[in-house]
Amino acid sequence: MMELLQILIKSAIVDNVVFIQYLAICPFIGMTAETDKAFGMGVATSFVIILATAVTWPIYKFIMIPLGLEFLQTLFFILIIASLVQLVEFFLKKSIPSLYKSMGVYLALITTNCAVLGVTINCIGKNYNYGESLIYALGTAIGFIISMIVMSSVRNRLKVANVPQAFKGTPILYVAAGLLSLAFLGFKGIIG
Repeated sequence: MMELLQILIKSAIVDNVVFIQYLAICPFIGMTAETDKAFGMGVATSFVIILATAVTWPIYKFIMIPLGLEFLQTLFFILIIASLVQLVEFFLKKSIPSLYKSMGVYLALITTNCAVLGVTINCIGKNYNYGESLIYALGTAIGFIISMIVMSSVRNRLKVANVPQAFKGTPILYVAAGLLSLAFLGFKGIIG
């Protein structure tokens, strides 16, 4: 039980998918202008991360390894992720049309979100069992939502801040992201 808690905390905070692994930068910068959109994107991506891990792990262990198809891991995982994103897109279009419209092209970009693929590959690379993989995916999903909300909050603060002309717009976002990464780096010693 304690090992699972360590995997959860480590994947959410210590090895945060955005601030430490530098994955998912596109939605991190593109979808954090408004907190509700950032949270919606975080939840949609998190759902895909967890679902993709739940589907890819057994396919890899019980189909690809016995057939000697491990070398096709990335291709198989991308196809699975693309299919799952289509399911999420259909669900949002029918259930929450306002969120579907506000996400625009970024919803389709979940397919190419390297965080989703990174989590599925990391679970295999870290040699996690199925339960550990799901906990790792959950922790990474929580970490992604945290990073989206934190950056959204920073961006809201930047709207009223006196930013020097040379740093206005995207440059100050990258400076803020760098500082947030340094702050999250401080968690590295918590869990080995």
